[in-house]
Amino acid sequence: MTGAESPPPGRARSRWHAGRSGWWRRRSLHARLSLLVAGAVAVALVAFAAVAFIAAREIQKHRIAEQLSADAVSIAQAPAQWAAGRNYPPGGQGYPGGNHPGRGDHRRELGPRWQIINSSGQVVSAPDSPLPVTGTARKVAAGADHRRPAQALEQVTIGDDSYQMLTTPIAGGGAVQVAINEDESQRTLTVLALLLATGCVIGIAGAAFAGRAVARAGLVPVERLTEAVEDVAATTDLTRPIEVTGDDEIARLGRSVNTMLAAIDTSRRAQRALVEDAGHELRTPLTSIRTNVELLLTVERHPDLAHRLPTEERAKLLEDLDAQVRELATLTTELVELAREDTTREAPEPVELGDVVTAAINRVRIRAPGLVFTSELSPMTVTGRPGELERMVVNVLDNAAKWSPPGGEVTTTLTAGGTLTVSDTGPGIAAEDLPHVFDRFYRAAAARSMPGSGLGLAIVALTAAQHGGTVTAGPNTPHGTTVTITLPPASWTAEDEPHD
Repeated sequence: MTGAESPPPGRARSRWHAGRSGWWRRRSLHARLSLLVAGAVAVALVAFAAVAFIAAREIQKHRIAEQLSADAVSIAQAPAQWAAGRNYPPGGQGYPGGNHPGRGDHRRELGPRWQIINSSGQVVSAPDSPLPVTGTARKVAAGADHRRPAQALEQVTIGDDSYQMLTTPIAGGGAVQVAINEDESQRTLTVLALLLATGCVIGIAGAAFAGRAVARAGLVPVERLTEAVEDVAATTDLTRPIEVTGDDEIARLGRSVNTMLAAIDTSRRAQRALVEDAGHELRTPLTSIRTNVELLLTVERHPDLAHRLPTEERAKLLEDLDAQVRELATLTTELVELAREDTTREAPEPVELGDVVTAAINRVRIRAPGLVFTSELSPMTVTGRPGELERMVVNVLDNAAKWSPPGGEVTTTLTAGGTLTVSDTGPGIAAEDLPHVFDRFYRAAAARSMPGSGLGLAIVALTAAQHGGTVTAGPNTPHGTTVTITLPPASWTAEDEPHD
């Protein structure tokens, strides 16, 4: 075999369908609606024209059959009288100009032509324009025989004309043949077909114009909505809602767009607030780091000034720098946690919460060796993201460790119902600060002298909400603070997660 192989029929068919679908998708909605309306009307008109033409043709055939049958019965009742007198059947008076079979040009005949044949098939009526005696007609004339037809309807050609011919037996032998020229009925059907075709063309053309008008009128609300959305995109003004009137589908779409714009505006405001707050929080440690670094650089560049910064103060300054850098790193990590998109998060899976809490306690115990950590953990399985859950528990424990005095105790309890409590023995949270402890960057007056970013508990609240749970803070009797996290059991799924 030479040359490139032709693609298999299935692939070629798929490409053809894809090309046709692509052509349709490239059309505007206005053009699609116009084509759909015109196509629907065209199908209806063509179907109506076809049905009308078929009905007219069948009616014509039925009329011719009835006339042939009636004329044949009339002649068969008195064949001798008809043969002798050359009388003409009732339809004869309809011939143009009074013409009848045997008189004038038979091409202009509208009525029937007839003749009588005997049982052997010979013509006995001596017509002026004889009809053909076919084999079927001879069988009908031969007499009553169950193998022979009682009567026969045939289409015969005489000269250039086509006739419908009916052969009916006569009592005592022989048969009557009656025929009607079909040309006139065919001309009538041809005229009807031309009229129907013309009507279809005119109707389809009118439907095309009507479709354009309907599409234009129907898409006016869509065009208005499009212009409004494009204006929002151009001005980035999300505070001005799109004007919506009515209760139809377009109005519903407009309200949905307004809802989406409001959600985007809320998200943008939250993002702006996060950036502004983060910038404010980052500015403080960065300023302190810059000041300390400049002081160290000044001493390094001017050794004669080294006596102004004793070794003890230099060591303390370096410790402060290390603490500030670690604080900055923590703040950056927490900001990433808050801004992280769902696409970069872990997939939810069944998690044994007790194991997560145990791992978190072990991490915090290393960072706070001077505290006592006690726990009472019941088996509890949740559906969630293990890394985020551990980060949530670590933040709560870090907060408890930060506020507990040396030798203090941090108690962690996990019930089988999904309630996790972390209690410390610190000074507690003032009543006026309790409603705000889970807000981003919120720091109570007593906490502003302590290291921290004000994001730890905000991440705790966010993670709990993303896992379908809640978090609260309250006093720990006789002193200290208790943070309570409630998570649903493992029947909770990711679809239940609230959307920000």
